[in-house]
Amino acid sequence: MNRSDEAQVLFKYERYNPGGSIKDRAALYLVETAERKGWLKPGGTLIESSSGNFGISLAMIGAAKGYRVIILVDPKTTPANLALMKGFGAEVIVVTEQDDSGSYHKTRIALANRLASEIPDAYRPDQCFNLLNQEAHYRGTAREIFEQCSGKLGAFITAVSTGGQLGGISRFFKTYAPQVQIVGVDAIGSTIFGGEADAYRTPGVGLSWTPVNLTLSNLDYAYKVSDAAAFATARAFARHEGILMGPSSGACALVALKLARQIDPKQKVICMISDGGDRYIHTLFDDEWMRGQGFSTTAGIADIRNLAYELEPWSESPSECANEKMSLIESLHVPQTTLLANAELHIKQMRQEKKAPVNAFLD
Repeated sequence: MNRSDEAQVLFKYERYNPGGSIKDRAALYLVETAERKGWLKPGGTLIESSSGNFGISLAMIGAAKGYRVIILVDPKTTPANLALMKGFGAEVIVVTEQDDSGSYHKTRIALANRLASEIPDAYRPDQCFNLLNQEAHYRGTAREIFEQCSGKLGAFITAVSTGGQLGGISRFFKTYAPQVQIVGVDAIGSTIFGGEADAYRTPGVGLSWTPVNLTLSNLDYAYKVSDAAAFATARAFARHEGILMGPSSGACALVALKLARQIDPKQKVICMISDGGDRYIHTLFDDEWMRGQGFSTTAGIADIRNLAYELEPWSESPSECANEKMSLIESLHVPQTTLLANAELHIKQMRQEKKAPVNAFLD
């Protein structure tokens, strides 16, 4: 779908991680840090709120390391994701109570925190509030992208939910390659970038607040993409390019096609594809389900390019769209281990603000 007179669009394709998604990176980093700190002991229990991929990653890691794993999901979690979590031996709790935004995030998180306080030797990785989430991507994912595309990268695009990957990667690039445009993509109906809250179908994105893992001043643009456009784009890339991706990645790919028209054709646009579309067989690739949602099942290349052409940024100054709700730390009873990790990282990040050669950033 990308043309020769445009900036080249490249996908960072995370499907081939052991657990099938980008979430493996942060999940392993959080678990290994907790083991090193003594917060997670042999035979302990991992408890997490997840729409799918992070829960799958933790279930896989728990199976390999001998931990009990409890994952709290909601009705939007796909049957394939549920089956994978259970296949790795996780106990799955479906939370059906909506929170005050009409979503399930707060009720899932509150219940996960309560269970973690009640179950002996339990540890909450807490991907929403734990800054170790973004640190994993700052130290690993961002460096991979930098080394693979150094000097040629014009823009980087990824979806935002817990803010880990976008937060860590944007912090890295604004430190070491500030000329790169950093773009966050969300669903219409989510209020990470402000706006009115509404229900949405795109899994793996969205919150009703700006996550602590994300510093909006590190972003150049914020986009919101409709469910219909996200699903149609993901299907079109499978049919016309042979690339499987989920709906949130479809939203990012649409934004990538937009930016490819706007930046120097000699540069590259890197778009994060967080997982493979095979996890959405019963939704994204089910014609009956798609028609039931009012989504197109026949969008072609011209249709997707037109959608990209018409797409406009939600904000060209994302820092002005902050929807931070620090009171949630207390009201949702964020675990003490998260607060300790965040305090340590805050001190460490202040030291890292002094610019250093990129080869030394892990020292």
